[in-house]
Amino acid sequence: MGLDRLEDWRRTHYSTEITPNLDGQKVTVFGKKQCVVGVRGVVKKSEKAQLGVEIIPEEIKILNYAQHPLALDPTGRIPAELDVRLDARILDLRRPENRAIFKINHEILSLTREYFEKEGFLEIQTPKIIATATEGGAALFPVVYFDREAFLAQSPQLYKEQLTSVFEKVYEIAPFFRAEESRTTRHIAEFISIDVEQAFSTWEDVMKLLENLIVFVLEGVKKKCYRELKILKREIKIPSLPFKRYSYDEVLKVLEGKGFPISWGEDIPTPALRVLGELHPEEYYFIVDWPTQSKPFYIKPKDDKPEICEAFDLMYSWIELASGGTRIHDKETLIKRLKEQDLNPESFKHHLKVFDWGFPPHAGWGLGLSRFLMVLTGKENVRECVLFPRDRDRLEP
Repeated sequence: MGLDRLEDWRRTHYSTEITPNLDGQKVTVFGKKQCVVGVRGVVKKSEKAQLGVEIIPEEIKILNYAQHPLALDPTGRIPAELDVRLDARILDLRRPENRAIFKINHEILSLTREYFEKEGFLEIQTPKIIATATEGGAALFPVVYFDREAFLAQSPQLYKEQLTSVFEKVYEIAPFFRAEESRTTRHIAEFISIDVEQAFSTWEDVMKLLENLIVFVLEGVKKKCYRELKILKREIKIPSLPFKRYSYDEVLKVLEGKGFPISWGEDIPTPALRVLGELHPEEYYFIVDWPTQSKPFYIKPKDDKPEICEAFDLMYSWIELASGGTRIHDKETLIKRLKEQDLNPESFKHHLKVFDWGFPPHAGWGLGLSRFLMVLTGKENVRECVLFPRDRDRLEP
């Protein structure tokens, strides 16, 4: 049998729009999880039907066939391992649960842009092919750029800082790249970051901006995505403002009492983070007052205690969602910090010369979209919250 053409067929309704109120009305719908079909018929109320309504077909048009056996069951009734699902990602995305994840993803982005527009921010686009590592030399993807070496950008950090001297309040939503060797449930090589930078501001200002954004997005998703949240069996709880803040020293003291001693100045390892998650389940909170040596060179040390810096991490349970802080806007201090981290100031000459043109005090942060989506959807692996994830083992499809 050949394939039918659309010809004069045009969709009148989506299947979700077919309700008992349309009883007796002629409709045309398209879809199906496997073969692609169109159905033209009359809507009829039916107590036996699951939704109280059905379509009595007058004509069915087959637009394309699925070849069996399929790589996985798109209904989800037959479970499959995550790698199998990702290998057949388009089939996997036909499951209502997975479609719901990315409808919520869409709304997060829409609400984020709405929030920044309301707050007077300008959306920017920064280069993704760069000459110098933003965060130092770790976790870089080198690329051949004509006759020289370049790198895929790890973040928009230096560019967004520079642009505060022009536009004052900027944000970017874009992909960035880190050559993560670790195989964890929260690390991927290509990720979407929501980045903010604001002139004449401190870490206190941008922490408030961040927590207000989180609440704004949660309220919006709760209102706009009630169907998707129901499919995912998720309930969104709106946290109180301001979010609680715990100093790095306080966190270390608590962890030591739980049998996880950490040397001062070290990052907090995953097992210890999971302990924090047990202490702060379903809670957004900040970890502040980090050791200067543990944070990137552009984070400003405190004036009265330079071994501590004006940096913060936004946590949800045990997952780090965002990090940020006050930036250094004094050229000599920045050169000093570069040298302390064994970085060559000459490699950052294009950034440093902007300081000679007048650089305002500024602060900002970066928020991982996929991790935030994990929190909202209840998923335990970040790969489920990326359409086509890339990691140490996966470059296809």
